[in-house]
Amino acid sequence: MNEQHFAELAAGHALHALSPDDEREFALALAAHPEWEHHVRADAEALARLADLSEPIDPPARVRHDVLARIGAMPQFAAEPRAEAATEEDVPVVAPPVLSDVTATEVPAGVGTAPTRRGLGRRGWFALAASLALLLGIGGAAAIVTQQFARPAAVVALEQIERAEDAQSASTTLPDGGEATVHWSSSVGEAVLVSEGLPPIEADQSYELWFVRGTDPIAAGVFEADHSGNATALLAGEMSPGDVIAVTVEPLGGSPTGEPSSDPILAIPTA
Repeated sequence: MNEQHFAELAAGHALHALSPDDEREFALALAAHPEWEHHVRADAEALARLADLSEPIDPPARVRHDVLARIGAMPQFAAEPRAEAATEEDVPVVAPPVLSDVTATEVPAGVGTAPTRRGLGRRGWFALAASLALLLGIGGAAAIVTQQFARPAAVVALEQIERAEDAQSASTTLPDGGEATVHWSSSVGEAVLVSEGLPPIEADQSYELWFVRGTDPIAAGVFEADHSGNATALLAGEMSPGDVIAVTVEPLGGSPTGEPSSDPILAIPTA
């Protein structure tokens, strides 16, 4: 990967808009090239400046609706071909998957992402946010646009789910007293995991989400927790009725094989 490619990924990462694969590629590249971290800091600062365009206010409902409608109508871009592909040497080898025995009726006792628009390019992400703010006017509309881009996608999705008439949830308690709840809505088409007190992991590890459908684990993205083990994570992909939502601890950026490499630290049946 060259530095320009990494800079584009860094912009998408700042906006919480990378796919699980691109998030993994970003994490691996940053670990291999710590000298590129200045792109991450610069993008975080740029996003903060956008959010500071105006004081947060409560705009009219019509303005918010119009702004979000315009965002939703923005054209979607296909991923650009990658000039370089990861080699086997770039990816650590892990043990075979062990989640095949986790089903909706057999959960271990005591265990409790937005498609990438890579075609925009690095500066395109921030140009889009800034242009929308200018077109819609500085003030209430600008605050909506910048806040929507600055707020994590998981938080936005959770609010939409909680407002939906068909909102559902399921919870579990972790062995050490932590709790985890999955929220979902068929009409919204999203699922979000809210957890408290997840067990700590190493700096070179990530939590990874899975839809366990029968005996098949389906990767649903990686996420981070704060120092207390609290996290709100959006599952990437489509949830099906009866799925078990599981979390495993994987190498940084997620399992390189696309299969879980450890027992789940939590599993929540949704049926």
